[in-house]
Amino acid sequence: MYIEILLLGVIVFVVLTANGFIKPDKFIQDNQDIFYKLKEDDYAFLVKAKYGDGLDPDVLFQKRIRNGMLVIVLLLFVFISNMSAVKVVFAFVGGFAMFKLDYLNLKNFYKAHLNLIDSMLPYYLKGLEILIQHYTVPVAIGKSIGDAPEIFRDGLVDMINKINAGDATVNPYMEFAQTYPVRDSMRMMRLLYRLSLGRQERKQEQLITFSKTISNLQQKAREMRYKARLDKMESKTMSMLVATGVCSMVLLVIAVMNMMSSA
Repeated sequence: MYIEILLLGVIVFVVLTANGFIKPDKFIQDNQDIFYKLKEDDYAFLVKAKYGDGLDPDVLFQKRIRNGMLVIVLLLFVFISNMSAVKVVFAFVGGFAMFKLDYLNLKNFYKAHLNLIDSMLPYYLKGLEILIQHYTVPVAIGKSIGDAPEIFRDGLVDMINKINAGDATVNPYMEFAQTYPVRDSMRMMRLLYRLSLGRQERKQEQLITFSKTISNLQQKAREMRYKARLDKMESKTMSMLVATGVCSMVLLVIAVMNMMSSA
């Protein structure tokens, strides 16, 4: 009887939601100031790192909230016949775990592709360096957006719009670095800002420093990619050795057991 009531409750909830009597999205939007406090600082960056501009981070975040709330409701339905404070807490913990699952998947994707994503900034800056030789830094950034990696384009547009609006401080550069927390982004944005402030007679000297720093970052990125390949090959080799060792031990045990049974 309990299973039938539980299934009926789930069906009623789904029907009411499908027909608009229950509106989770409206509830989320009405309370977004509260829910958005749960949003991780690097969530938008991780979404762009995996999906590019194909998906809106805010839409995905609302979907995470909706999925978490759905798990809470379903668990409360499951515990409804024997409700207790511990089970209510368990339901909310389960909902929060569901809410965090998508973020953890994005984090794992970033870690798995860390070297590739981190290497994008130095190679972009290398192309930007060539433009800076002929234009001012803001103009060079504006001209580079079309050739920039897709993951950085929105941030570059925001940065150049703030600079063109009259913000001559380091803030637009630092906000870009905070939005895209790849390796050495803070240091490179500071160097870029100093380069934008430099007098024309010192521009060549500053460009040389900027170029050397970018070359060092590119070299570091190549070394990290090479190390990642070596680690992967070493891991596969160890797995093969362990598998070979285990198979040899199994065959040896079988041979000994056959000899003992024959004797």
